[in-house]
Amino acid sequence: MDPVYLTAADYPRIMALWEQAGLSIRPHGRDSQPAFARQLAGGVQVILGLEEADRLVGVIVVTHDSRKGWLNRLAIDPAYRRQGLGLRLIQAAEEHLRSQGIEVIGALIEDWNSTSLALFAKAGYADHPGIRYLSKRPGPAA
Repeated sequence: MDPVYLTAADYPRIMALWEQAGLSIRPHGRDSQPAFARQLAGGVQVILGLEEADRLVGVIVVTHDSRKGWLNRLAIDPAYRRQGLGLRLIQAAEEHLRSQGIEVIGALIEDWNSTSLALFAKAGYADHPGIRYLSKRPGPAA
């Protein structure tokens, strides 16, 4: 299974996988279909996926600000977990970012998500205690 680049046409499959994997989804905000298409069209975001027999079994959102890369929304179909697919997507995302000259790559992971924390540690990511994530949002759907 090699990673593939997904498009705005894959939106329903991506949303279904995120939901199945237990990710929080904001379908009336930043995860709406128009927002999703706009984010992809912006040129700094790609979505990599893993498919088996036309079934989307893994996905990761890859973005950058031309200085630092970010890995977001990694999801693996629960039936396909513990097979190295998450690590494969992380590595493909890193390769994509490095091909664009991005060397520093980060991921934001919620404290309760021990599975993702362990996966990213296995992939060589270091935890930075003391760094806090702050955000400013126009509303709860954003």
